[in-house]
Amino acid sequence: MANKKDYYDVLGVSRNVDEAELKKAYRRYAMKYHPDRNQGNVKAEDKFKEAKEAYDVLSNSQKRAAYDQFGHAGVDNSAAGHGGFSGAGAGFGDIFGDVFGDIFGGGQGGTRANQGVDLRYNLELPLEQAIAGTTVKIRIPKMVACETCKGSGAKKGSMPVDCSTCGGVGQVRMQQGFFSVQQTCPQCRGAGKIITDPCSTCRGQGRVQDTKTISVKVPEGVDNGDRIRLTGEGEVAENNGPSGDLYVHISVKEHPIFARDDTDLYCEVPISFTTAALGGELEVPTLDGKVKLKIPLETQSGKLFRLRSKGVRSVRSSTKGDLLCRVIIETPVKLDRNQKELLHQFEQSILNQGTKNSPQANSWMDGVKRFFDSMAG
Repeated sequence: MANKKDYYDVLGVSRNVDEAELKKAYRRYAMKYHPDRNQGNVKAEDKFKEAKEAYDVLSNSQKRAAYDQFGHAGVDNSAAGHGGFSGAGAGFGDIFGDVFGDIFGGGQGGTRANQGVDLRYNLELPLEQAIAGTTVKIRIPKMVACETCKGSGAKKGSMPVDCSTCGGVGQVRMQQGFFSVQQTCPQCRGAGKIITDPCSTCRGQGRVQDTKTISVKVPEGVDNGDRIRLTGEGEVAENNGPSGDLYVHISVKEHPIFARDDTDLYCEVPISFTTAALGGELEVPTLDGKVKLKIPLETQSGKLFRLRSKGVRSVRSSTKGDLLCRVIIETPVKLDRNQKELLHQFEQSILNQGTKNSPQANSWMDGVKRFFDSMAG
């Protein structure tokens, strides 16, 4: 007993600390030294148990009063006499109730309603709307608070009463030897209240199924896989608890012209053989309208042209990507006899020039010849 630290010093709080600050200090220590975050660290585990023991005493008004008056002897004797507390044997059920009660609905010091269920909605958008941003109205089927009883579940003119099993706390404590485990009350299922005269509309549930129209503001630049969170737009919880959230998952439709890669846009631009050989100028589409693209002399198929800042603005920053245009030389089709003859004449004139007009083709043929020579040798 003499080796035990002062509980207030353990949690780093003053002796007149209020309940809220005490809980905040305990959460900070519990999160820092939790065994799941410090696996194999015996020192951290000891600190965790120490903080848990201190909080179990100081968060209980009777135990805290006894501790303030008699020190560790006061609470140790109290525990021995009543069998309701043992700091060294604190159960992990209490840990999650104390530290994460606001999240999971557990905890001490009063009833906490469960949070409503989160909902998911898949929203498909055209590329233009995803890039520019938009506002979309969607209809969501979900559980909403009953208008008749205002979510209480009780018939108008009546009120829920405290649960006789847990005394209105919503939690019951089970003691097994040195281990103390806190569980949701099986009678009221954590509500702390029992409805004796239920509402006829919702049959005591406090909520009914309905469909709600919600306006979703889609920011500029969203992409496939992005998610928009609408706080409180999920299902309302039982017992007038806080509503869950709605998560809108974005998927973008394929576009007939553009393909997107992060903040860059790509498009393929077919050009004629003549334009590729002699150069020229053509119009290409962008999100801001048409722009002129200059094609230099002797452009090869697959050449990539970059138009700066003609892409997508990032949803997470002001950075704007580029538009990359890949030119594809289109081979003429459905030629008449005269056109074919002209092409034969043109080909012959190319051949007469040797390697001058077709350096890539001749380089490739030389590579093929060397390959077969090496195979034969």
